[in-house]
Amino acid sequence: MIVIAALLAGAIFGAWRAKSKGGRGFDVAQYAAIYGLIFALIAVFVTVIITR
Repeated sequence: MIVIAALLAGAIFGAWRAKSKGGRGFDVAQYAAIYGLIFALIAVFVTVIITR
């Protein structure tokens, strides 16, 4: 559940960041995808550390 929330938060943050830099549709999608993946990966590591 934490990973999904982090994925969504990262996608929203990435889209916002691309829009603030004046990006177009594909720029926003790329930023959203990359930030979503980065946030989800960090959340996976945090979840593994917490469960141990």
